[in-house]
Amino acid sequence: MPSLIGNEDSFVETLINLIELDFDATAAYAAAIKRIDDGGIGDRLGEFMSDHQRHIQELSRIVRDLGRVPPTEADFKAVLTQGKVIIGNIAGDKGILLAMKSNEDDTNQAYRQALQRSDILPVARPVLERNLADEHRHRVWIEERLTRM
Repeated sequence: MPSLIGNEDSFVETLINLIELDFDATAAYAAAIKRIDDGGIGDRLGEFMSDHQRHIQELSRIVRDLGRVPPTEADFKAVLTQGKVIIGNIAGDKGILLAMKSNEDDTNQAYRQALQRSDILPVARPVLERNLADEHRHRVWIEERLTRM
């Protein structure tokens, strides 16, 4: 659960959980893009998916530098994040965006909590701050788009 991210025993475990969460988000974006009717929304969701892929790469580099092996695929939570999108598809584009907003709420919370750790590594702080800024931008765009629907 994203709400637990930031409470792990070690900072590297927090990073590993964030990577898994970004894999989950990437899978959810892929599911949303396949189902969205509005091509403009789909293009924007593709940009957000690319941000999550970049997060995976950057965090994985740090995890490897710490001597650990980063995750290479989504975990079981991907089924949950994709499931929100699939169920949201019943309500069309608005339902899909509502599902994606819920997923972005989770990633925003996870990155905020990770940044509150007392043992955060100096090399990781700017990466986490940049990723949180991306997550915030994703959520704000989705919220604005929803208000116009």
